[in-house]
This record gives sequence, C-alpha cells and structure tokens, in this order.
Amino acid sequence: MRIAQVPPLYEAVPPRLYGGTERVVAHLTDALVDLGHEVTLFASGDARTKAELVVVRDQAIRLDPALLKSDLAAHMAMLAEVRRQARRFDVIHFHTDMIHFPMFEDMPERTLTTLHGRLDLKDLPGVYRRWPQFPLVSISDDQRRPLPFANWAGTVLHGMAEEIYDFRPKSEGYLAFLGRISPEKGPDRAIAIAKRLGKKLKIAAKIDAADRAYFHDEIEHLLDHPLIEFIGEIGDHEKSAFLGGADALLFPIAWPEPFGLVMIEAMACGTPVIAYDCGSVPEVIEDGLTGFIVKTEDEAVAAARRLGDLDRRKIRRRFETRFSATAMARRYLDLYDRLEEASAPPRLTLAQSA
Repeated sequence: MRIAQVPPLYEAVPPRLYGGTERVVAHLTDALVDLGHEVTLFASGDARTKAELVVVRDQAIRLDPALLKSDLAAHMAMLAEVRRQARRFDVIHFHTDMIHFPMFEDMPERTLTTLHGRLDLKDLPGVYRRWPQFPLVSISDDQRRPLPFANWAGTVLHGMAEEIYDFRPKSEGYLAFLGRISPEKGPDRAIAIAKRLGKKLKIAAKIDAADRAYFHDEIEHLLDHPLIEFIGEIGDHEKSAFLGGADALLFPIAWPEPFGLVMIEAMACGTPVIAYDCGSVPEVIEDGLTGFIVKTEDEAVAAARRLGDLDRRKIRRRFETRFSATAMARRYLDLYDRLEEASAPPRLTLAQSA
C-alpha cells in the first residue's frame, strides 16, 4: 500500500526532546515500512525515518532559532505539497487536526485523520459538523466524548518501537515524573506524594512559554527540597535509564488526557504507573497489573506502598502485546483497508457502526 504520513511541523520526527504526536508518527511510519508498505513522510529536514522523506521545512519549528516564524505558513506550504503529490498515494494519513479539511474536500475517502489533542474546545464542534465527510481516528475512546457525533472510523491506541526502550528488572528506589510542567499534568501532586512517602522524586520536564509563570509561582519553590531533583527536558536516549530506574512513574493528571504517551514509555521499561483516574488512563493502565489507578493523594500514597506486588516483566510483556509500534501499525492498516474498499457515502455508514 502507498501511504503518506503528514505530521505537524512543531517538532522533528521523532522529536529531539519532548514531543508526543511527532514521536508517534515516527514510530508508526517505520513500523509500516517494516511491514512492507511504501511510505512517504512529509516532515522537516531533521526527521529520521525509514520511509521516503519529503522535506517541507528546513527544521522543526520549536527548536528553530529564528525569532520570527509562522507555523501557519509552514503548515500551509506542507499541505500544498501533499496536495500536489496526492495522486501517488492510496491513503493520506493526517495528524494535523483539521487544517487540511478545506484543501482535500474532493478526496476525503482517501484520507484518515488522527486527532491527537483534547477536543473539549469551544470552536471544534462547528468544524467537525462542517466537514463530516473526513474519517477520524481517536487515540482513546474517552477522547471522543466532547464530539460524539463526529465521523469516527475507529480508536487506535498509541504504540512505540520496542527496541528503543531497555527493560530494567530492578529499580533504583526513586519515583519519576516525565512530561510538561503545567497545571493539568500535576507536578505539584507528584511532589506532595513523594514527600509523604519520604522517597526521592526525579522530575524530567519541559517548561513551555505559556507555563513559565505557573512554574515560577507554583512549582519552583517546591523544588527546594532534598527529596526533589529537577532534571529538565530529556530525549529518547535518556528515557530508558530515567524511567527504568524508577520504582514507579507518577502520572497525577488533572485533565482529560487524550492518551498519555509517557505511561507506555514507562511500561516499556518495566516500570509501573500510578495514575489519576482521568481521561484515557483506564484504557491504558490495567489496575493491579501495569500500575494502579487512583483518585486521591491518599490513594496514590497507598498504591506506592503496594508496588512490590507488581511484576516488572509482566508489565513489559503487556507493553509488547498492547502498545508496540507494530501492533499500532496493524490497527491502522485495518482502517486503511476499509477506506480503500469503500466509497465516501458507504464509508460514513461504516464509521458510524464501528
């Protein structure tokens, strides 16, 4: 099958440091190539891929040192190039939210759009009612809740390449927090849990410009404690040691997380996850097997004291079964096949019954 993958341009594919969507696209693309498909990736020039690469920008936007730049212009130029080459592909798989809809109105049955972000935003319902012909993929069933009427073709949980994460059979006695410093990610909750347990907490996190005030006002003073170590942003090559050395990953979110990639990254290292019961968490974590799902700080503290009940080898095996890049790619191939076999009107019926 001839497949185009179209990610956003904010991060490299895969990202050098923090980044979710572009990381998933990188692993999906390589897995599809390994399964024998002809894949073309439209991305910035710093991408690393097994697929044919069409360079649409010199480098990813976030780490580009240019002070003045336009993410809209960059994405419009990329989509124009995808449009120019569209006849080459059986399926064009977009990961760019809805920005491509007006440009591909005449070929929605040859497209698939995975939505990677939160969908409870004011202006989104109007867009998905205006362009109902585009088949959509959710990354968890919970993600769909704000848009139950949308043209859902399926849910595909994320996957990651097994070989880039090293299994660690034994931890080094600390707790880990990996992600962004933002209110919805709950770094303050993680710090409180660690202090109550008297355990070291290592925080590897990105601070976005939008969250700098929150960091300075709410989090920075909490780091001045002997149990808390702030590491900063880390890349893939550092994650196995960071996550694998932890007794558990703390995932104390306070928002409807669409997926939560760091949960399966921890599982790939054999590390259990203590996660708050929000968003996709019950779809990713198997309570009592790959971690514990909790609702309060007291429950999180109690769960941490039960980590010895979990088998790190079983956690890694569940990752391999449920969340490998190959498993993800096969789920997408099932959806691609349904797109190929259906014209646009029957495809809408198919999506609604899925």
